Amino acid sequence: MTTEQPFADNWPGERPEAARRLLGAAVESFASRGFHATTTRDIATGAGMSPAALYIHYPSKAALLAEISREGHSATLALVEAAVAKSDQPREQMRLLVEDFTAWHARGHTVGRIVNYELRALPEEDFAVVAELRRRIEDTVKQVIEDGIAAGVFTDTHTRTAARAITGLGIDVARWYNERSTETPEQLGIRYGELVLRMLGAV
Repeated sequence: MTTEQPFADNWPGERPEAARRLLGAAVESFASRGFHATTTRDIATGAGMSPAALYIHYPSKAALLAEISREGHSATLALVEAAVAKSDQPREQMRLLVEDFTAWHARGHTVGRIVNYELRALPEEDFAVVAELRRRIEDTVKQVIEDGIAAGVFTDTHTRTAARAITGLGIDVARWYNERSTETPEQLGIRYGELVLRMLGAV
């Protein structure tokens, strides 16, 4: 069962084809070797290019990681905000958010592992950008929880801790999910949505 979304889907907007190939090769290399063990030659070779050609588009492998991480987190933020916008009821917002968030990390598990587990390798300036995106994702989840508590549909709880626990559940899917998993991303999303609603004491 192949679930991984095409690399091209992760890089919206105008980019030279060579840059897209480099991003795809970087994802493959970082996922199989880890960021620190990957060389620029590994990435260039994977893209069918020379190391010199890589530097035309990216000054370093860290620049590639930064773009992969920024795009991954930006896509996740957009997904979370879109899920919340589909309803004005906190219970339904949370169900949709968790379903989509979980399925995204299953479908894009390779990219998901990189953007979430290679954070420490980011240069300081790029880390700050990604940290802000992560804060906005967490704040969106936290606001839904707070709205649910205010509406009497969620049990009163420490909302920041709950938001981190919920996002952590979805993120962890990228660590273990693979093409041999018996559940589809959508099936897993539904089950995680039900689990999170029970965690929040939804009524």
